[in-house]
Amino acid sequence: MEVADAGRFIALEGGEGVGKSTQSRLLAEALRARGIEVILTREPGGTVGAEAIRALLLGIEGEGWGARAEALLFAAARADHVQRLIRPALARGAWVICDRFIDSSRAYQGGGSGLSDADIRTLHQIGSEGLLPDLTLLFEVPPQITAARLAARDTGGADRIGGRPAAYHARVAEAFAQFAENEPARFARINGAGDPQAIHAAVIAAVARFL
Repeated sequence: MEVADAGRFIALEGGEGVGKSTQSRLLAEALRARGIEVILTREPGGTVGAEAIRALLLGIEGEGWGARAEALLFAAARADHVQRLIRPALARGAWVICDRFIDSSRAYQGGGSGLSDADIRTLHQIGSEGLLPDLTLLFEVPPQITAARLAARDTGGADRIGGRPAAYHARVAEAFAQFAENEPARFARINGAGDPQAIHAAVIAAVARFL
């Protein structure tokens, strides 16, 4: 029996309104055009259990969660996602394109909410055996541009995390930038402020080494 070629795991990261969803879709379409099986997914979410946790985390009703409870819920959703969807897809040779992964927990619950990176990584080791993407695409966009995008997108109101103060999101952006500086082999920094097709070209250039 032939063994499938190893799949690739690509995560798209960044703050609110940086265009990850659009670029995830464009990347998936480009890979499928090359005959590659692609699983397009998101966090929190991707499985029935993880989507249920997503509703708890991001719903605008209720009093919300403390930083530690929030981190535990994200880790639980990710553990189910990794076990039931991501690892099986990679094992059969598919590419997994994921809108957010562990670095969002590090940036939001860590940089934004003040939990230690070590604690968040420990949760990830317990829940998901420390799985990391082959490549993390970090989309960076100036705050004034993301503010305009969010105003157009979130006409019905932002979710619980997206609606946090600007200072919180500034800490998140700073954390993401620091991760990319510290782990240049895993991160590719993408200017997300331009035309979607130009940004897509930069994404394809970043993943080209895996093709």
